[in-house]
Amino acid sequence: MQPKLAQLVTFIILVGFSVPTMSYKVEPLPDSYAGLGEGPHWDEARQSLYFVDLEAGSLLRYDYKQNKTYRTQIEGETLAGFVLPVEGNAQEFAVGCGRRVVIVNWDGVSPSAKVVRTLFEVQSEFKANRLNDAKTDPRGRLFAGTMRYIGDEFEHRHGELYKWEAGGSVSVVKSDVGISNGLAWDEKAKKFYYIDTTDYEVKSYDYNFDTGVASNPKVIYNLRKTSPKDHILPDGMTIDTEGNIYVATFNGATIYKVNPSTGKVLLEIKLPTKQITSVAFGGPNLDILYVTTAAKFNQPAPAGTTYKVTGLNAKGYPGVSLKI
Repeated sequence: MQPKLAQLVTFIILVGFSVPTMSYKVEPLPDSYAGLGEGPHWDEARQSLYFVDLEAGSLLRYDYKQNKTYRTQIEGETLAGFVLPVEGNAQEFAVGCGRRVVIVNWDGVSPSAKVVRTLFEVQSEFKANRLNDAKTDPRGRLFAGTMRYIGDEFEHRHGELYKWEAGGSVSVVKSDVGISNGLAWDEKAKKFYYIDTTDYEVKSYDYNFDTGVASNPKVIYNLRKTSPKDHILPDGMTIDTEGNIYVATFNGATIYKVNPSTGKVLLEIKLPTKQITSVAFGGPNLDILYVTTAAKFNQPAPAGTTYKVTGLNAKGYPGVSLKI
């Protein structure tokens, strides 16, 4: 049963002698539980949030107008790392199933969906690896990364970040990756932001939007603490129209709003569960922050709930469909 939970958090900021108040509200989406929720993607055309229950091989769609969540099981699959709509076909989605990126046919309602073809497969030599987070850049290119699924991903950095472009070419963007995670792009600043959870930091890259080439990595936000056991684990990420990034933390019950130019934390968004996996802006005005969470390692309810955060006074960008 989906827990009914709403949390209202108010921040008071002192500026001179005035006391402006900014508040945000955290509310669960109906029937949105996912044991390992991941990959929120806002589809503007369908006014729907797509996300996955990763270790169940399931896709979910939250319909904004109906305020209803639909769930499907991908036939024959046990993993679904991400879900991205395919441009030009309303019932096709690119999904990370194990080490394969496959095309799944789903009408958004039916309880079962089918794999219709495979786009590509990576790291066939690393049977313990799987695809994790993925997104399309603003031009519709796929960026998808891997991680060690069986064993210690902090010790065995066998993951890689890949780029796939229409026409079928796959290239390695980065090797020596522990857990490939959050991705975001800023066209105004010509930047690409990337998270490898096992590095405990967010990196920025100069990004050429014409060629899709990332260069000159730089650490812009460090989540390390005094003791390694206290390090915060950055997970998924999104960006607003002002260029601020929102970093989900898998062990921190918090989303950090960060100015990537200064590394300054502008806001801490608190959630009622610990394992925050990813974030995406959506809604009719693109001013709702949707948040996926997990219930790994016996986390108590409401762990695994998917939330919406309103009242942030910020807007983001819709998800970009994959160009094939």
